[in-house]
Amino acid sequence: MSDVSEEKSRDDKPVEDQPVETGQSDEPRLSPALIATLIAVPVMVIAGFIAFAALKYSGDEPAPSPVESYATGGPGAELCADFIEKLPAQLGDFNDKTIDDTTVRWRKADSDPIVLRCGVQRPADFAPTSSLQVINPIQWFLTDTVDGVGQAYVSVDHRPYIAMWLPAGAGNAPITDVSALIAEHLKASPLDFGN
Repeated sequence: MSDVSEEKSRDDKPVEDQPVETGQSDEPRLSPALIATLIAVPVMVIAGFIAFAALKYSGDEPAPSPVESYATGGPGAELCADFIEKLPAQLGDFNDKTIDDTTVRWRKADSDPIVLRCGVQRPADFAPTSSLQVINPIQWFLTDTVDGVGQAYVSVDHRPYIAMWLPAGAGNAPITDVSALIAEHLKASPLDFGN
């Protein structure tokens, strides 16, 4: 009798107490919180890089021009202070002239500045086969070209050497005006190829 009552009590168990087979495996599942974290972390890292780039390049100060890294103290550098005094307050449609030792900048809204650096060293790669551009009547050696951004020049037939960065869209007037000032105020010198 006890066997019958035990069997009956087993059959009388409520349905929710009986195991239900679902057909799913017993492999562990990732929790929704872990999945959200795995998605959110890379998205936040990418957003951080984008924000950093936007802040770095949209600030008031543009990235430095190549001529700002040129070494100074070249021949005739002691004449730079006098030459810088003679530079105009405006070059073309760039104004807001600022002077930082031997570096002069002219700014314009929505453009990188024009940068002039006086007393730079002779360009190391200046050679007898180098192409020169003659502007009013100064001979300029093209040093750094950044496509779509600007062009760097160094005057090579007067001392001190003058380096100049012209951003894209600056036109010819700024370098033409500076060339006239170099011809008027600096000493003509032979081309030095470093031999």
